[in-house]
Amino acid sequence: MRSLLTAAAISLAFTLFLTPIFLRLFRRWGWGQVIRTPENVHNPSHGAKRGTPTMGGTIFILGTIVGYLVGAYTGNNPPTISGLLVLWMMVGFGAVGFIDDFMKVRSQRSLGLSGWRKIVGQLLVVVPFAVVGLNFANTWEETPVSPYVSIFRDLPVLSFFALGPVLGWLLYLAWTSFIGVAYSNSVNLTDGLDGLAAGAGIFVTGAYSLIAFWQFNQACWGGEGLSPGAFSACYPTPNPFDLAIVSASFVGALVGFLWWQAPKAEVFMGDVGSMSIGGVVAAMAILTRTELLSVLVAGVFIIAPGSVILQRMYFKATRGKRLFLMSPFHHHLEMRGWPEVKITVRMWIIAGLLAVSGIGFFYVEWLSQT
Repeated sequence: MRSLLTAAAISLAFTLFLTPIFLRLFRRWGWGQVIRTPENVHNPSHGAKRGTPTMGGTIFILGTIVGYLVGAYTGNNPPTISGLLVLWMMVGFGAVGFIDDFMKVRSQRSLGLSGWRKIVGQLLVVVPFAVVGLNFANTWEETPVSPYVSIFRDLPVLSFFALGPVLGWLLYLAWTSFIGVAYSNSVNLTDGLDGLAAGAGIFVTGAYSLIAFWQFNQACWGGEGLSPGAFSACYPTPNPFDLAIVSASFVGALVGFLWWQAPKAEVFMGDVGSMSIGGVVAAMAILTRTELLSVLVAGVFIIAPGSVILQRMYFKATRGKRLFLMSPFHHHLEMRGWPEVKITVRMWIIAGLLAVSGIGFFYVEWLSQT
């Protein structure tokens, strides 16, 4: 518990107190936001945001790493392969976003990496994650990532390798890549208003910290929690406490960062921030064996891409008509005249309700097994 609390506190202090120093550096380097606002969006404040320091995601990425390492060693809980895999996804997806942001800032245009180049970069991060995750078994022959599809835990009937090793690896890599790329781009689409993605990310990763900590308390091995066989509902998740530490550290870093991003934002997280949030959400869903449950826990990040998909389908089906005034959905609400702060706060409420509902279903499933 000391490690978990220390990690969150150090990350929070890092982003809360050091962000102004980073902002001075960002201004000196010319890292100002490029804004492209459609004329029909009823929010003139968007134009005023031009030049606001961006790429602030680098701040909470650094804060998370510092908090995690300090917390881990303070409580004598050295980093494990599971925790390092979460950091890999956070830093790797953040690097892809950083390249995209830097290209926009350098050219002063809203054009960075093309869609396919961005996906290729994301695959270069998630494929090594998947390969490493299916190796490095612990004492009980459990690897950080499971070769099964999962909801609350692994579903033995849905094994990727039931069809053979070659096809199994292809299916496993495709599934893991889909989760990583989907969440990274989903958070990126959600990040359109001040504090929206950061606040929603706090609820989602906070929920995953609780899930991982519960798995630690109900683990199947004596060294990880309860003794084997104490409950039929025990969780064979490797290194659950380390997962709780790294996610708590990420939550603390986001909370400190949100202090400076609350409307009117003094810094934007940029693609480096939104993609890193998506990377952490994807990694935690995969490593805690709750991939399908993540659709509920992280449901707030599905609204934006879902609205874009519905808009395109409706546009093609009706030959030019639009379902929403504009997609993603939060821009539709702006065009309806909703203030930016109202949209952000209500999306936070939705994020909290969905995250709590996911935790509730997770707990009810455990009760049904005891």
